Amino acid sequence: MNMPEIVKAYFDADIRNDADALVATFAAEGVVKDEGALHQGRRAIRDWWLAAKEKAHHVTTPVELTGSGDKVSVRALVSGDFSNSPATLDFAFTIEQGRIVGLEIG
Repeated sequence: MNMPEIVKAYFDADIRNDADALVATFAAEGVVKDEGALHQGRRAIRDWWLAAKEKAHHVTTPVELTGSGDKVSVRALVSGDFSNSPATLDFAFTIEQGRIVGLEIG
């Protein structure tokens, strides 16, 4: 799959369970929207991601990419300790200056 390097870095960090590398993919004031909640800034994103990993022990596997340039969506199979696992979710990324400024998961 030919995805933007910063998006690939996000998924690679997630697979390695590397919070520092994952957070580094975001702009300083980046925003994640997941399960109806907003998480803004690297500290909030780190806290969100660590809590999600602790709760669900999930693994995310990208399966399809659409879009290009500064807006791409990645359909991914997410499996872990949660009801209806595995689930197919869309990760909609907005990228500016080589960093993720927005991510909406749904």
